[in-house]
Amino acid sequence: MKKFVVLMLALATVTVAPSAAFAYVGPGLGVGAVTAVLGVVAALLMAIVALAWYPLKRLLRRRKPTATGPQG
Repeated sequence: MKKFVVLMLALATVTVAPSAAFAYVGPGLGVGAVTAVLGVVAALLMAIVALAWYPLKRLLRRRKPTATGPQG
């Protein structure tokens, strides 16, 4: 069992270890990657704002004084 764990850890280390990649990343791929990351970040921020805004909107609506009609 111990040999199996050591073998799996060695295999995982070799699989995850960085190696030199001799590949060209063109400007299109770079801009696309940046756009994708910014899109994910924007979506997460909008989700957080949406989750915070709904209870805040309900709280503000509850505090507004309601009109009771003509005074007099």
